[in-house]
Amino acid sequence: MGLRLDQIVPWGRSLSEYVQMFDFTEADLQKNILDCGSGPASFNAEMTQLQHTVISCDPIYQFSTQQIQQRIDETYDVIVTKVKATQENFVWTNFRSPEDMAQSRMTSMRKFLDDFDSGLQQNRYRTDELPNLPFEDQQFNLALCSHLLFLYSDQLDLEFHLASILEMCRVAPEVRIFPLLLNMTGETSPFVEPVMQTLKEQGYQVNLRQVHYEFQRGGNQMLEIKTS
Repeated sequence: MGLRLDQIVPWGRSLSEYVQMFDFTEADLQKNILDCGSGPASFNAEMTQLQHTVISCDPIYQFSTQQIQQRIDETYDVIVTKVKATQENFVWTNFRSPEDMAQSRMTSMRKFLDDFDSGLQQNRYRTDELPNLPFEDQQFNLALCSHLLFLYSDQLDLEFHLASILEMCRVAPEVRIFPLLLNMTGETSPFVEPVMQTLKEQGYQVNLRQVHYEFQRGGNQMLEIKTS
C-alpha cells in the first residue's frame, strides 16, 4: 500500500536550527549533504540559496505543493495544541511560546513550499526513503536524519533503525542523527544503546555529541557515526 498523506504530520525546521541540531561548522556546510526524512524543512531551500549542495529525501515529496500545503494547514493547530498541553516537556529559550515556535515552523515550511517545484525539477527533492537508498557508495560527505529515527521508536522497530543507519553509512562516511528522544516525551529512545553497541561491534566510530540546541527537554544530543 502506498503512502497516504493523511498519515503524515508535516513539520519543518530552518537552516539555523539544523546548524544548531547538528553542530555544523562552516566546513560542514561546504560538504555534499544527504538529508533523509527531510519533510517540509527549509534546510535545502536555504542551503541552495547559499550555493551549497543538499539532496533531500522523503516519500512526502510524491505529493504536490498544494497537497502538502493543505496537509500542513490541516495539522498545524493540532500540533500547537499538543505542544501547549505539554509545555513542561520543552525548553523555551529559542522560542518565547508555542505560538512563536509554530510561526517559526510555518515560516520554514513556506520557504520549502516556495522552493519545492524548482527543487523537484533540479532533483534536489527525491521520494527515496530509508532503509533503501538508490545512491552510490560514499556518494555524499555527510548524511543527516532529523526527527525521524529514534523519535518514532514506537512505530519504527530496532531492525528498521539499524538497517537505515547502516544504509546511511554506506552512502556517506559520516552520519548525524538528532534527536535521540521519543516524540513528545523526555525519554531517550530504548534503541539508542543497542544501535550504538551493534555499530561499534561492526567497526564504526560512534559518539554521542552534545549540541547547542534543546527544544524537547533533555534533547540536546546527537548521534554521530563515522566509518573507521
